[in-house]
Amino acid sequence: MKSYKPAAPFNVPLILLQPTYSNVLGVQKKTFPPASEGKLFYGSFKTFGGTERDVNGVFSLENTAVIDCWYRPDIKADCHIVVRSTGVEYEIIGEPENINMQNQYLKFKVIGVKGGA
Repeated sequence: MKSYKPAAPFNVPLILLQPTYSNVLGVQKKTFPPASEGKLFYGSFKTFGGTERDVNGVFSLENTAVIDCWYRPDIKADCHIVVRSTGVEYEIIGEPENINMQNQYLKFKVIGVKGGA
């Protein structure tokens, strides 16, 4: 059995933002700290030009990327990732994959967080 090896080096500085939860009027509210208070880690960051979508005949391009990094148990589906060089914040899509369940490499997909009202 061949072992998984990442294709790109882990040389992109990324910041992990872990949420805190509070109960506001009976509704659980998730808030994130500023990037300056996040945890720095390194990984590979590949956008492949984003993800194309066609919804009801309207073509759009989502800001998505795939991140490979060393395994970290604190990276979870509810976290956000900030690319340190650009300041762009991403939300993790789905559950990060612990490759071969060996606690060595982690792979996950992210989508850009959009501002809004």
